[in-house]
Amino acid sequence: MPLVQTMPDVPAARAVHSDIPARLDRLPWSRWHWRVVAALGVAWVLDGLEVTLVGSLGGVLEQPEGLGLDAAQVGWLGSLYVAGAVAGALVFGRLADRFGRKTLFLVTLAVYAAATFATAFAPGFGFFAVCRFLTGLGIGGEYAAINSAIDELIPARVRGRVNLAINGSFWLGAALGAGLSLLLLDPRVLGPALGWRAAFALGALLAVAILLVRRDVPESPRWLLLHGRADEAERIVVAIEAQVRAQCGALPAAAGSIALARRGAATLREVAGVLLRRYRLRSAVALALMVSQAFFYNAIFFTYALVLTRFYAVPDNRVGLYMFPFALGNVLGPLLLGPLFDRVGRRRMIALTYVLSGVGLALTGWAFMQGWLDARSQALCWSAVFFLASAAASSAYLTVSEVFPLETRALAISVFYAVGTGSGGFVGPLLFGTLIASGSRAAVAAGYGIGAALVIVAGLFALRYAVNAERRALEDIAPPLSAHGGHERE
Repeated sequence: MPLVQTMPDVPAARAVHSDIPARLDRLPWSRWHWRVVAALGVAWVLDGLEVTLVGSLGGVLEQPEGLGLDAAQVGWLGSLYVAGAVAGALVFGRLADRFGRKTLFLVTLAVYAAATFATAFAPGFGFFAVCRFLTGLGIGGEYAAINSAIDELIPARVRGRVNLAINGSFWLGAALGAGLSLLLLDPRVLGPALGWRAAFALGALLAVAILLVRRDVPESPRWLLLHGRADEAERIVVAIEAQVRAQCGALPAAAGSIALARRGAATLREVAGVLLRRYRLRSAVALALMVSQAFFYNAIFFTYALVLTRFYAVPDNRVGLYMFPFALGNVLGPLLLGPLFDRVGRRRMIALTYVLSGVGLALTGWAFMQGWLDARSQALCWSAVFFLASAAASSAYLTVSEVFPLETRALAISVFYAVGTGSGGFVGPLLFGTLIASGSRAAVAAGYGIGAALVIVAGLFALRYAVNAERRALEDIAPPLSAHGGHERE
């Protein structure tokens, strides 16, 4: 079915007519797609690495040979990282719409690498806190540029499962961070005093290696079309098709074309009009999903090490061991459930994963309060809960990245990431750090109850109002502002 065929309100001289979106969507899965996923999806691996390092090293950072921090300061480190991510998303998201996806996903990774490397040399809380903010700045920018690029390069029929799997790769980074902490904190290797510093230095080296790989990922042809660079977009797509054809043989015909004005990124006023008027219901769903999952995840995960050390007396150098079953559940959830988001549909699967993860969290919190769990069973319960919650959280990012027009995509991702993460993610670690410091199981369980209620309500809201975006071209879900049909309301 044609995407967009006419654009009567745009002068012919300024219109760019192209079948490039349809040609990208009809491509069979290939090694080229795997390379894109590997090069760009590492953003979530790095985020998982960073979050887990601070979570696993929280107990060590409280020791004199660490930095001598207290529980509240460890909670602040998590919140400052989130604050940096919020700022980075807003700044770099706007720039990604103006200057391109590729430019920004190179810059943001460089910011992350530099700040993470500097963290390894932190002499005290102040320097460490600044580095955490700057690290978050890079990661927040990654989310906007990377989600935009991935959605605009991946075929529509598999966009849901690919996006969920990539977001779930956060937990590969979590497992890597846990493994690094176990290895480097071992007194036979480096020990607590130097081990935590080496862990951050190695994370920075990984980012530099990925930066070299990322240089070969092309700019989004859809973005190039919007900015009047049709010849460059055509060259990129021809090169992609040649690589895919060499592996898969003859390609199916592309059905449909689109006409775009050469207009560039949307103004802030236009973005506000899209989010608050034209697609206000989509915005409400996106906000509910992002806020609830941010509180759910950040509140629990940033303070996971503190729960293990304070309530279960797990030694500091063994905390990382308990991250592995937790990470396993989080990785498997999006991988196994992701295809259902393309087959069964977005609305039903979002609702199912959100509601069931909320119920699981509430039950686990009750068992924790009653003292029925030990460290091992607590880890297994989290693994089961977050098998569902990981797919749910990933679907929030998928929703935000595919339901708004091309001109506003990166900034829309940034806005909802910033608002959702800023409210749920910043408050959560501080609240749970305080609740854990109180030593009361009932207080911590009450925090879990808040998180459970938020995701259940968000899931039910999505069931009623979310968009059926499965297997649809991005231009069909939300026509570009400059295309015929781009002025339609939901």
